[in-house]
Amino acid sequence: MSGHSHWAGIKHKKGLADVKRSKTFSKMAKEITVATKEGGGTPEFNSKLRLAIEKAKALNMPADNIERAIKRGSGELEGIQLESVIFEAYGPGGSAIIVEGITDNKNRTLGEIKQIFNQNGGKLVNEGAVRWLFERKGVVTVPSQEKNKEGLEMTAIEAGAEDIYWRDEALDVYTKPEDLEKVKKKLENKNIEIEAASLDWVAKEQIELEEKDKQVCQKLFESLDENDAVQEIYSNVK
Repeated sequence: MSGHSHWAGIKHKKGLADVKRSKTFSKMAKEITVATKEGGGTPEFNSKLRLAIEKAKALNMPADNIERAIKRGSGELEGIQLESVIFEAYGPGGSAIIVEGITDNKNRTLGEIKQIFNQNGGKLVNEGAVRWLFERKGVVTVPSQEKNKEGLEMTAIEAGAEDIYWRDEALDVYTKPEDLEKVKKKLENKNIEIEAASLDWVAKEQIELEEKDKQVCQKLFESLDENDAVQEIYSNVK
């Protein structure tokens, strides 16, 4: 596998400014609330919620915020009605893009996302027009262990990885969606540090863009990430 492009943006970087941290926590609260609403408030029996909580903790989101988000999802606290949305689009240079979001007003968010793409060299397309270029995969990211890369690769394969890919001094371990938690636990049991674990849209093939198109893509992704409804951005850009 050639790796995949999951645009994490500034929200996964340490030392966030207060305004960025507030927006990040707001997005994580939505993710936790929706995961609770869809699968219940017990992380042991709701893998989507468990992953969301782990991600929130990695971003140093306060425990009280996490608890409130769970209670909103379970109906213990009142809150706005949220729903998951997914958008497909073509971006600069013919790149394929999938945007996952959570919103309380689907029509408003659709208009906002459409405008962002129109302003940044992209265009929304109908459902299925882009998604066939991607596969749903579990992805466990392991920080680089330079001294024993081969040993780490072998451990990942023995844990049930479908494929592996080195990028930016980290190893992406790909799994079937249903095997994500199992593979993650096996790696943890081997005392391997886990940087992140998520269900991602992984491009079947990546494309190389010209530098000017890469810069426009970066601006597009940043504009999307600024939108309150946008949770994750995936593309087939190498």
